[in-house]
Amino acid sequence: VQLVESGGGLVQAGGSLRLSCAASGTLFSINAMGWYRQAPGKQRELVAAITSGGSTNYADSVKGRFAISRDNAKNTVYLQMNSLKPEITAVYYCNAIEDLSDHTRYAYWGQGTQVTVSS
Repeated sequence: VQLVESGGGLVQAGGSLRLSCAASGTLFSINAMGWYRQAPGKQRELVAAITSGGSTNYADSVKGRFAISRDNAKNTVYLQMNSLKPEITAVYYCNAIEDLSDHTRYAYWGQGTQVTVSS
């Protein structure tokens, strides 16, 4: 499974960005996909996730401002980010979770895309 992110960049506070993550490869065992972020000096943290059935989960800090969605026909997951604040500046990583035959799970990661919000 390969994940390629796009859509990051520099935006002013209050603006919006939409991140995209295109998945390729053997995808039938992918259960959930999501977005994580890592700011300098901090641990990587979950931003939002969506299951194959469409259930979503968000970090408390982004609820109401971010929305995750997926287009199964395009094997793509999106993260719409609105009302951006400088504190969300980080590298954003796409993540995909594969269910393995031994009932364990494996996580795939994209290369990351930088999101910078200026004040």
